[in-house]
Amino acid sequence: MAQEFDDSFKELEQSVMEDMRKVYSEKTIDHFLNPRNLAGIAAPDGFARIAGPCGDTMEIHLKVKDGQVLNASFWTDGCGPSIASGSMVTELAKGKSLSEAQKITQQDVLYALGGLPEESLHCALLAANTLKEAIKDYLVFKREPWKRAYKSGQDFK
Repeated sequence: MAQEFDDSFKELEQSVMEDMRKVYSEKTIDHFLNPRNLAGIAAPDGFARIAGPCGDTMEIHLKVKDGQVLNASFWTDGCGPSIASGSMVTELAKGKSLSEAQKITQQDVLYALGGLPEESLHCALLAANTLKEAIKDYLVFKREPWKRAYKSGQDFK
């Protein structure tokens, strides 16, 4: 009985993968099934959370040193293309200067993933926009670090 279940599961898995390959590139499937940088960063230097038009939410956390993105991570409650887009945008940002990272666009994410279907293009836009907002967050608090205490809810009572 267990062997029959294992065989049925393998057949189902193969069928699902075949269907996915009809719609998504191998790169997208890889970043969806094996997302890179899926976690938070303790005490991030930059942070953003954006809700996309389809209801997906994405967060990006950044560690920055000397104007360079040392580390980037993401979290999303979204679909496979959102996961792949968050994974890819953090990979694209790591090691880049803030100026270079700020220039990462929806098209850059789409190109790096090998494209997405029309109905999922907004996922790449959500990832790129969330990265830009995390960089803006870093720049605002770099200029006015006292504001971070208020943003994190540590205001005076």
